[in-house]
Amino acid sequence: MRLCINIDHVATLREARGGVEPDPVTAAQICELAGVDGIVCHLREDRRHINDRDLRLLRETVKTKLDMEMAGTEEIVRIATETLPELATLVPERRQELTTEGGLDVRTEASHLRDVIRRLHQHDIAVSIFVDPIPDQVEAAREVAADTIEIHTGEYANARTEEHQRDQLARIRRAAALARSLGMSVNAGHGLNYLNIAPIRAIEEIEEVSIGHAIISRAVFVGLDRAVKEMLALIR
Repeated sequence: MRLCINIDHVATLREARGGVEPDPVTAAQICELAGVDGIVCHLREDRRHINDRDLRLLRETVKTKLDMEMAGTEEIVRIATETLPELATLVPERRQELTTEGGLDVRTEASHLRDVIRRLHQHDIAVSIFVDPIPDQVEAAREVAADTIEIHTGEYANARTEEHQRDQLARIRRAAALARSLGMSVNAGHGLNYLNIAPIRAIEEIEEVSIGHAIISRAVFVGLDRAVKEMLALIR
């Protein structure tokens, strides 16, 4: 299983004071030196954390893989086709949310997503769609020509009882198996941490996880290099 680090939370800390520290680009370099397989950043329309300068420098410096999370708006699609990340992950975006709260409704937005994916593919950018573990949404992702799905693991991560967690894990497992049977790669992310990663690691169809908040939070106490290496030890 591969590990990609979402560095948005480093930028969020920077923006809390409106200054220049900590620098998410420097954080990405530390993560790569610690052994991660890729760097994830979300350029939001309101630029609440990652900004255009960050994205430009990340593209110039990331040596592993750059995964650009993005809404399928005209402005952001244009920026993606100019930046050329290895992967573009299409996510829903709401101004009021603190973080991404759920998967895209691919079935409802199929026509628009198909056009966005076509434009990204024209620039040799692979495309992932962030979806809830719902079979119809997985099938819709394949129909709009996504290369990969990223399964939203938030409900699993937030489960308050063992029964609820088992139910959500079963949903994730079924969605991953379906996506693989349809020829798509499978990633997973949202709310994953040092305690709940083991059952996700056991799902063989999931090739990659995206983790941000848990690792950056751990880094406050032990440093970013060690926080990354501790997670790598758990998933490998």
